[in-house]
Amino acid sequence: MAEQFGIVPIKTFRDVLVFALDRHRVMVVGCDSSGGIGPKPMDVVKVDGHILGKFTARVALMEVLSTGAKPICLVNTLCVEPKPTGLKILQGIREEAERAGLKSRLVITGASEKNVPVRQTGLGVTIIGVAKRSELRVGLSRKKNVVVSVGIPLVGSEVLSGERKGLVAETKDLLKLLDLDFINEVIPVGSRGILHEAQTIAKESHLKLQLAQRLKVNVKKSGGPATVILATLPEPQLPNVYDKISKPINMIGKLL
Repeated sequence: MAEQFGIVPIKTFRDVLVFALDRHRVMVVGCDSSGGIGPKPMDVVKVDGHILGKFTARVALMEVLSTGAKPICLVNTLCVEPKPTGLKILQGIREEAERAGLKSRLVITGASEKNVPVRQTGLGVTIIGVAKRSELRVGLSRKKNVVVSVGIPLVGSEVLSGERKGLVAETKDLLKLLDLDFINEVIPVGSRGILHEAQTIAKESHLKLQLAQRLKVNVKKSGGPATVILATLPEPQLPNVYDKISKPINMIGKLL
């Protein structure tokens, strides 16, 4: 259907959709959702709505930002009443957008449940971004690049305590990595785990992943709300990453 309007999809193995708008620009769409997490009586994991909004928005923002695209629109699908739960979730979403430096140029829209009483929290966030085709950062990893993880895979109730301990990768960490000219690619890690995302990077660059012999993190564990970021770079540049990023950094493997 998209081709009928001159919008051509570009194949990628990431959890985003990429469309060619014209010869020079692409549109990138990313999303994330959450269910049973929040302040409602039937929620399995109890957290404040503000926290929920922040982490759900973070995942979608990271997915789009990691491709080199600039987010221009955020759509929130609130499966809760507008007040008080919806308002608190929106506060968290806006806070995360500000942390990503998007306060002035990001259009936020959405909807909430106004007709039915809700006893369990549900939320979806979609991000739409635009990039120059020449600046799209997908499939740029190179042979002999190392793959490193920033942050520790955490899920559910582990996330908040991990954040307090400085174990959770943040949007600002992803932006720092993107600013380093020796970083070839970055990708956030969610529920599929580090191994899956590392293999995704390798596949998009037509390379193979060789795992490190002594892994210090669980590469198969869910990364929850993008508590980990992967980056590829030349091995001699590793000390410069340690200088710039304060979160735990671990070697995952090498691309061959």
